[in-house]
Amino acid sequence: QVQLVESGGGLVQAGGSLRLSCAASGRTFGSYTMGWFRQAPGKEREFVAAIIRGGGRTSYADSVKGRFTISRDNAKNTVYLQMNSLKPEDTAVYYCAADSGSWVEARPEGYDYWGQGTQVTVSS
Repeated sequence: QVQLVESGGGLVQAGGSLRLSCAASGRTFGSYTMGWFRQAPGKEREFVAAIIRGGGRTSYADSVKGRFTISRDNAKNTVYLQMNSLKPEDTAVYYCAADSGSWVEARPEGYDYWGQGTQVTVSS
């Protein structure tokens, strides 16, 4: 069992930056692929980024490539999402998720555990 708690969301102007954190419980954090997803009102949950267990491989949605960076610190049981050059269309609730598989997973149904989400609002 893994419990995930996101933090770092908030209100920011377009062009600004935010850093999201996701703290995980348990001693097996390093064995999980970690992902970030987001869901805007009236829209389906969509993939943002993922990072495999050791951090050696990452994947990003086309809409955030070059602006967002996912990273992890296995010693701190934490995964991060650095978001730069934010746009109003990035406004959503952001969720982190843990997947027991060893590959990069972009499908929400591929993840085993989810956090409660943190709101990111980008004003124009």
